[in-house]
Amino acid sequence: MAMKLDAVVPFGRSLDEYTRMFDLTAADLSQRILGVGDGPASFNAEATQQCGTVISVDPIYCFTGAEILQRFDAVVDDIIGQVKATAEDYVWQYHKSPEDLRHNREQVIRKFLADYDEGKRGDRYRTGELPTLNFPDRSFDLGLCSHLLFLYSEHLDYAFHRSAILEMLRVSQEVRIFPLLTLMLERSPHLDPLLVELRQLGYRADVVRVTYELQKGGNEMLVVRQ
Repeated sequence: MAMKLDAVVPFGRSLDEYTRMFDLTAADLSQRILGVGDGPASFNAEATQQCGTVISVDPIYCFTGAEILQRFDAVVDDIIGQVKATAEDYVWQYHKSPEDLRHNREQVIRKFLADYDEGKRGDRYRTGELPTLNFPDRSFDLGLCSHLLFLYSEHLDYAFHRSAILEMLRVSQEVRIFPLLTLMLERSPHLDPLLVELRQLGYRADVVRVTYELQKGGNEMLVVRQ
């Protein structure tokens, strides 16, 4: 079934945000990295400028840059309005205010769009989505998933999360997922049973605190290693 862009909130994050969300070191950034569900993040563009090797996968990459920007422009006022209305649910340290958050997201999508066409030609932005990734086994050293798994636990069930994480582990030596909260600011109900099952399957699975926090309590990532 064809994806509908009007169901998407195309907000992306910067390289600096990825570095903080996923506790990325210089050594991490020198590895082969897969970004799943990156959307209009500038992470790929900025990392590539620094000679990194990043491939981003997202279903929105079937659309043109102009279409993605049009959707961003259509939703940004409403999203920031919702943030302002519930400002007490957020930590205003990295982003100083809802308007600062908006400014960041606008900068990020501009950097993404400036790189998008060249990145598509270079196969750095690939259309695809979990729970099936079109890559051979162990194609990447590190797989990152930002603001998809766990965040949308109400819409994506346990079976989806299990399949998605195992698929990321098929193609990556290590997987990091952020945040672990749902949209309702509650720890995902899928997290604890997944920790148990992943460990039973022989993986090392740990919850790690990070320095980035926008949602209150959203300062942890899941790290799963082979």
